[in-house]
Amino acid sequence: MVVCGDDGLAHRLAAELRGVYGEQVTLVVPPSERAVRPPVVGRARAASALLDRMVSAAVGRAGGNGGAGAHGSGNGSGSGGDGRAGAAASGAADRVVEAAELTEAVLVDAGVERASALALVYDDDETNIRAALTVRRFNPRLRLVLRLYNRRLGQHIEELLDQAAALAIGDGSAPPGSAPSGGGALGGGDASTTVLSDADTAAPALAAGAVVGTSKVVQTEGLLLHAVERPPPAPGQVADPGLCTLALLSATSSDPAGADGSEVSGEQRPRLLPDAAAVREATGRGAVVLEQVSYAAGPPLPAGRGVGVVPPLTSLFSRRLRWSVAGLVACVFALAVALWLVTGVRPLGALYLTLLDLFAIDDPAIGESVGRQLLQLLSGLVGLLLLPVLLAAVLEALGTFRTASTLRKPPRGLGGHVVLLGLGKIGTRVLTRLRELQVPVVCVESDPDARGLATARRLRVPVVLGDVTQEGVLESAKIHRAHALLAVTSADTTNLEAVLYARSVRPDLRVVLRLYDDDFATAVYRTLRAAHPRALTRSRSVTHLAAPAFAGAMFGRQILGAIPVERRVLLFASVDVGGHPQLEGRTVAEAFRPGYWRVLALEAGSRGAAAGGGS
Repeated sequence: MVVCGDDGLAHRLAAELRGVYGEQVTLVVPPSERAVRPPVVGRARAASALLDRMVSAAVGRAGGNGGAGAHGSGNGSGSGGDGRAGAAASGAADRVVEAAELTEAVLVDAGVERASALALVYDDDETNIRAALTVRRFNPRLRLVLRLYNRRLGQHIEELLDQAAALAIGDGSAPPGSAPSGGGALGGGDASTTVLSDADTAAPALAAGAVVGTSKVVQTEGLLLHAVERPPPAPGQVADPGLCTLALLSATSSDPAGADGSEVSGEQRPRLLPDAAAVREATGRGAVVLEQVSYAAGPPLPAGRGVGVVPPLTSLFSRRLRWSVAGLVACVFALAVALWLVTGVRPLGALYLTLLDLFAIDDPAIGESVGRQLLQLLSGLVGLLLLPVLLAAVLEALGTFRTASTLRKPPRGLGGHVVLLGLGKIGTRVLTRLRELQVPVVCVESDPDARGLATARRLRVPVVLGDVTQEGVLESAKIHRAHALLAVTSADTTNLEAVLYARSVRPDLRVVLRLYDDDFATAVYRTLRAAHPRALTRSRSVTHLAAPAFAGAMFGRQILGAIPVERRVLLFASVDVGGHPQLEGRTVAEAFRPGYWRVLALEAGSRGAAAGGGS
């Protein structure tokens, strides 16, 4: 397999293919001096050094917190760097080709004519498209995986490349040295084109980290599932099986001196996809169970896109204004009653005269018809409305009215929400995912022209414009009543500063932050765990979260994700029921084969099934 890229995703993908799937990988990257890396400025170095000192002091005081930090490097910061472009490429790939530009000669030198799959994961969409068109011309049987952010363009490119491959194979124009069509890891997928986005693939895990505190998630057809590791139940207690039990951990998993189990661990090895009898007999073993990601910490979310075009009055007017209007109406009726008692005028007449006085109409239509009197009242009301309309026109000309009317402010009394910091490429996708999960969100963005503001406007999500490092910005986002803080800006120090300030306001606040550098992420994670042992802390990397999806696509479109269970792996795939006698015509229970596969969900409107398999 061949991987071409210019950032950490290429190195991480190559390591995934080689380490998890055992594939031979050729990595094509720019020369070391031209590799795209975010600069580590002095402020970041100083922060990292300070955090290292804080770690030593905290561990020296707390003692046992060091174990939590070491464990956290596996769950949080250990997978937390966005991939280091300067990592030893020889450890991530069998062969490395350095090239400043991805030309046809470079692709031939990398062996794409004999490869089974090619991943183009450059940060620039145009580079990936140009290389894909070139490769498809001289090897139409090659399976392609492209990294594109533009969804609509990606759909068109995917259809175009698949059509070109079908025509070339049908005409027999494929070169004799091209890769044969032999089926992927789960059958089929050769000569296919898969377009993915690192933002789209990482968004579910980031959203799940903020909602439920884990990134072991699988997404399919709007359904978001996550794997939860449960400790062995206490004597007399029954463990919650969740939706189903995916695996039984090794018998030594709870032993501090034990090692992770593998296929060669004998009877003590972890057991993947056990049946109900095996789960009942496995006393003293932890389990990995499957649950659906849900959210119930905050109030119901208001209607989103396509629902409720006209917002409710409660979102248009504040409670103070509504009480003021109610008090004004009560005063009008009180004056009308007083006029009725004093003058003896009929009640409706007293109310009419009171309204005339309120509107300052000097020539009342007394003795005229009812229609004339109503028109006089409406004319006075329209005259009163003319002044705010003129004022609004002036404000719009100055640009103030536009901002006030398009960006919602956090409503009063909001709580249990997620504060999302950053509305760039990653933040926009995470925002969309959180709204699909019906999670209340408040966004914080410093750039008034950020790409995600249009999405926040369309989804009617409150946005606070301001620099999060300035005092009062997070307070405007109601951070003291929030469920979690999700910091996904491209600046490590900004994310760290926001998390530290939020923890000073709410020490028990759940935080998920995006960090690029692995060492920096480890220091941050250990320090936050030592300083706030009761609060959940997670550091995540976009490339580490996206790499498994890209690796799965290189084996065919069916693989949805992979979840590690100690030193074994559970693969999640979408399989067509037709043509598989083990599935076709059977119920979900009948299709279950312990240790090999299990049907987890059925896709509506299709003959496919989402299944899990062990390896």
